[in-house]
Amino acid sequence: MTRFIFVTGGVVSSLGKGLAAASLAADLIARGYSVRLRKFDPYLNVDPGTMSPHQHGEVYVTDDGAETDLDLGHYERFTEVPCRASDSITTGKIYLSVISKERRGDYLGATVQVIPHITDEIKSRFVYDIEDDLDFLICEVGGTVGDIEGQPFLEAIRQFINEVGKERAIFIHLTLIPYIPSAKELKTKPTQHSVKELLSVGIQPDILLCRCDRPIPEDSKKKLALFCNMKAERVIEALDVDTIYQVPISYYEHGLDIQVLKYFGINPDEKKPDLTPWKNFVKRILEPKEEVTIAIIAKYTELHDAYKSLYEAITHAGAANNCHVNVKTIDADKLSNDSMDTFSLKSVDEVGKIIGAVDGVLVPGGFGIRGIGGKLAAIRYAREKKIPFFGICLGMQLAIVETARHVAGLKEANSTEFGKTPDPVVGLLTEWQKGETIEQRSEHDDLGGTMRLGSYDCQLLEGSLAYKVYGKSIIKERHRHRYEVNINYKDPLEKAGLIFSGLTPSGTLPEMCERPDHPWFLGMQFHPELKSYPLHPSPVFVEYIKAALKHKKG
Repeated sequence: MTRFIFVTGGVVSSLGKGLAAASLAADLIARGYSVRLRKFDPYLNVDPGTMSPHQHGEVYVTDDGAETDLDLGHYERFTEVPCRASDSITTGKIYLSVISKERRGDYLGATVQVIPHITDEIKSRFVYDIEDDLDFLICEVGGTVGDIEGQPFLEAIRQFINEVGKERAIFIHLTLIPYIPSAKELKTKPTQHSVKELLSVGIQPDILLCRCDRPIPEDSKKKLALFCNMKAERVIEALDVDTIYQVPISYYEHGLDIQVLKYFGINPDEKKPDLTPWKNFVKRILEPKEEVTIAIIAKYTELHDAYKSLYEAITHAGAANNCHVNVKTIDADKLSNDSMDTFSLKSVDEVGKIIGAVDGVLVPGGFGIRGIGGKLAAIRYAREKKIPFFGICLGMQLAIVETARHVAGLKEANSTEFGKTPDPVVGLLTEWQKGETIEQRSEHDDLGGTMRLGSYDCQLLEGSLAYKVYGKSIIKERHRHRYEVNINYKDPLEKAGLIFSGLTPSGTLPEMCERPDHPWFLGMQFHPELKSYPLHPSPVFVEYIKAALKHKKG
């Protein structure tokens, strides 16, 4: 029998509902329970696939090809349970489904309304595609209580709890307890008002999870419990920590999972959690033995979350090497001259001065022409100066372009994403390779349907760096891109020192490239950061940080 845990946020946004949900899941999994997580986002976009990274952050891609909110990345990193397309629900998807049913006549002429049609559609997503033997499903509702767009979700939760019974559903509300320096005290009033907002829509929170920068005094907990109509032990501190990976440990120490189990009538002593792996991981983060600096040549520098999974994968790999990784974000535009159309690059020496002393250069994925010249300049710099280079998706494609232009003598080589070229070393599949068929996964037929999304097989070349990194010949990694590397340029690129060390099983689409004449130069069409976990980091990131350490030591 599946039990349902609903997580909402109040007072202010960005309190960390996703981390809270993921950390609770980690604690329950450590006790031996099966858990899945599901995100309900109130925005009208069908998915975040066409949203700007500057505004929304990264798009997280699942094995089955769904473009989802970055919180699903937290879910997977903390639980190692692969998310699915069914775990990402938006208002856009809900309304699209309801309107499609109305157009087909499924409602038999009824007037279609928010209640019951929208709320019924939301409730159907609470139970859709879950296993019969699943112990817990944690549903996070995005936004802040009181937001107008979130009201249908709260109403759906209210109805659902009444239908399945409170013995099968619990409501956790994450709030902020701010400290007022002039008064020298924590203030509970914002939380009281947030709970009052929930009560006005018929929902009584069962547990309060209180974000705070210092312990909450017992009298304040009792006050909150009194005004919010709950037991004092269900007012749980969510204290600030040094790293997000301490959160599962902190929640266990403050009894969050214990209170959840007790609510459901489960004896928390029946299954004791083993959080030793988490404690060891956190210790390696907080007490590193070495240090390296990696330059990330980025386009989306204004928002840290635009590369969320990338930064987390670097953290995982650093901990695996007992190493702290200093990430130096470089705006790609600063590495090229004023003509973006021709990618007029600064000299290698100029690029070196801007990048500074680093132990590795990483060029991540992205879309569009802006910053391409700077990324090419950084790749040339890493290649010529023998600095460990890691190219992801667009980073690999540009490594192909850079080699073609500056080593193979194809001076106008380019990706067709950036304009017409006599040497399309990168292009859309249909432009140059009719024989390969790649499933493009999407729920709709617009821009989101033009990309290769999700997990695909890659065949590695034995004896290559890629093979040594992964230790096997067939790997599965996740993709999110429209353009492919052109296999027809294999011969001139190999003569220029760059080999394709990973291919699709058919052998017609390059997936990885490397330079045997370089200490560590590796590019990949996929996104390995999407499958990196704290306790099981991505092997390619681990080996990259190891190469950076070797470079630092000379």
